[in-house]
Amino acid sequence: GKMVAVLTKLFGLPNIELAEDIVQETLLTAFQTWKLKGIPDHPQSWLYQVAKNKTLTYLRREQNFQKNIAPNLIAAVENPDAANHAISDLFLENEIEDAQLRMMFACCHPAIAADTQLMLILKTLCGLHTTEIAAALLSQEDTIAKRLYRAKEKIKQEGISLDVPVGATLAERLDAVLKAIYLLFNEGYKSTSTETVIRPDLSEEALRLGAILAARPLAVEGYNMAKIKALMALMCFHAARFESRLDAEGQIILLENQDRTLWSPFLTRQAYFYFKASAAGNEVSEYHIEAAIASYHAKAPTFEATNWKAIYYCYNLLFSIKPSPIVAFNRAIAWGYAEGPKAGIEALLDVEDLDKNHLYHTALGDFYRKNNQPDKAKTAYQLALKFAYLAAEKKVIGDKMGGL
Repeated sequence: GKMVAVLTKLFGLPNIELAEDIVQETLLTAFQTWKLKGIPDHPQSWLYQVAKNKTLTYLRREQNFQKNIAPNLIAAVENPDAANHAISDLFLENEIEDAQLRMMFACCHPAIAADTQLMLILKTLCGLHTTEIAAALLSQEDTIAKRLYRAKEKIKQEGISLDVPVGATLAERLDAVLKAIYLLFNEGYKSTSTETVIRPDLSEEALRLGAILAARPLAVEGYNMAKIKALMALMCFHAARFESRLDAEGQIILLENQDRTLWSPFLTRQAYFYFKASAAGNEVSEYHIEAAIASYHAKAPTFEATNWKAIYYCYNLLFSIKPSPIVAFNRAIAWGYAEGPKAGIEALLDVEDLDKNHLYHTALGDFYRKNNQPDKAKTAYQLALKFAYLAAEKKVIGDKMGGL
């Protein structure tokens, strides 16, 4: 994602496939070379260097480059030393960080539909696969692939210039960028397409991007720093639990069984710092409410001591501004823990559109088990097994069934 962002900045978004091709070639070169010589001491720097060299080779080889790609780099192309210097500047690590974030804002062009903007950012700049994007946006993989293709064709045919916005336009695009960072973090927190439950690299990337935004307040009307800091608080609260979520064999440890002494004190302090800072202003966003929910978990010394009624009321408020089956599902679980398994069953049965969601059936099975209804619990767990996709999740469900 970082390399594609830099190269797209160089070639222009209509030539995004060229940028992706160079990155793909770089990764193939790494695969072939590292297999023989081993992984280098600094693999990221190695990749940047190879991508830079491949870019220089392309620029020198392409006869129509001066006319069609980057007229402002004509002098650099004609002078190999100058070209090497210019491309090296692009591949400075700080420049890559900034370029990636700037390109995220650039991708949020009003000529592109809002949900397609998200797809473009997640696929091109964050490196997610269509499977992962489909899961994040509750869509089908083939639908995502088609829409990405149409978006790229639209950019080419209409010559859409995705320049980095300034001023009020920057503020208008902030929500889409924050949503992309939020979805990137979620994919890292709980992977949807691999056998690995957690992908810390993705969550850390989301935290890095969010931290850049949080550290650079802009004097632009409508640029919502409070929302940025609320998102940072939310991500820090969740990232603090990483060390306690899996056992030594990589199996899932449920929240109720996690060793809370493993929760990161540093990230928890960071979360509260951002959460306090997010109180500035009058708006309460979805990130504020989700951060509040995470703070109740962070505050509780044990699972049993969690303030489930407060969490329920937070989900109630969240549902009023962002109604969705997932929010309704989490609200029902909180109600069940606050008022007892029977109340949880009733609340879950009222939730719609989650009949193929393994987490929904698992939660229903849990409440049936606690309500002394083992037959119904077993049926719910069997449905959960049917729809679960990660081996680690299937093991959790299987263990629950075995304990009936």
